[in-house]
Amino acid sequence: MIRSGDVYTLAGSRCLTCAYASAFSRPRCPSCLSAVRPESFGPKGVVWSSTVVRVPVQGRTIPYSIAYVDLDEGPRVLAHVASGAVEALLIGARVELDGMNESGDVLVRPT
Repeated sequence: MIRSGDVYTLAGSRCLTCAYASAFSRPRCPSCLSAVRPESFGPKGVVWSSTVVRVPVQGRTIPYSIAYVDLDEGPRVLAHVASGAVEALLIGARVELDGMNESGDVLVRPT
């Protein structure tokens, strides 16, 4: 995660051949095995799906919301919803990267 003032972006990579976007730095494209270049994604995206987790998991306080987010011109990432929201975000809702939590999970917040 890269922070510039109050704006966060996610450091990843993009394939030079097929344009596959990855939320991770990789030595090669996982899709076509071509060379990649570093790229940052975000700060905004669209909710693809979301849910509220109510089942206890070690190290997590329930309930909490998570969402798959399609970052603008980037990859889809699984993110926790910031600010303790305990309701699922609507599919298609606009969100913005909001840093990382103490467990290293990507955080998003509604825009």
